[in-house]
Amino acid sequence: MPKQFYFWAALTWTGLIVFFCLIKSSDIPAIQITNLDKVVHSFFHLVFTSLWFFFFKKQIKSLDVFKPLGLSFIFSILFGIAIEIAQALFTTTRKGDLFDVLANLSGATLAVCIILFFNKYTNLNKV
Repeated sequence: MPKQFYFWAALTWTGLIVFFCLIKSSDIPAIQITNLDKVVHSFFHLVFTSLWFFFFKKQIKSLDVFKPLGLSFIFSILFGIAIEIAQALFTTTRKGDLFDVLANLSGATLAVCIILFFNKYTNLNKV
C-alpha cells in the first residue's frame, strides 16, 4: 500500500483520539463497566502505535522494524502524555490522569509485542 494510505489512516486515528479525549465528558454515553476507560485508552494506543509504525516503516524504508517501531512507540507515549495535559489545561469536564497514561503505555507496549511477534514469523519488510 502507498505510504499516503498509512499516513492518512494514522492521522485520522490520531484525530479521533483527540476528539474523543477532549470532548465534554457529558457528551459521551455513560456505560457502567469498571475501568472501561482504561481499556479504551489501551485500545486507542495499540491502534495508534500500529498505524504510525506502518507509516514510519514505509517512510524510513528500513530493512529492520526496530527504528520505525521505536519511533511509533515514543510518539504514542508522548502523544498520550500531551492529551492528558490538554485535558487538564483546556477542558472543564476532564482531568489529566496518570492511570490513563499507564493505560496508553500498556496499549503501545502491546502493539510493539504484536508487531515483533508478527515480524518473527512473517516478513514485515514487504509492507
